[in-house]
Amino acid sequence: MEMLKELWAFMRTRKKYWLWPIFVMMALLGVLIVLAQGSAIAPFIYTLF
Repeated sequence: MEMLKELWAFMRTRKKYWLWPIFVMMALLGVLIVLAQGSAIAPFIYTLF
């Protein structure tokens, strides 16, 4: 949680709000990869790509 606070403080002071969509997409991709590793959802995720 501390890393998110520091990231928010960095972006707020330097006006780098355009970075948020990039971080959100990276987080969603990470969650997708974790779900694809070993779950019943994996075959459905693979059909998306």
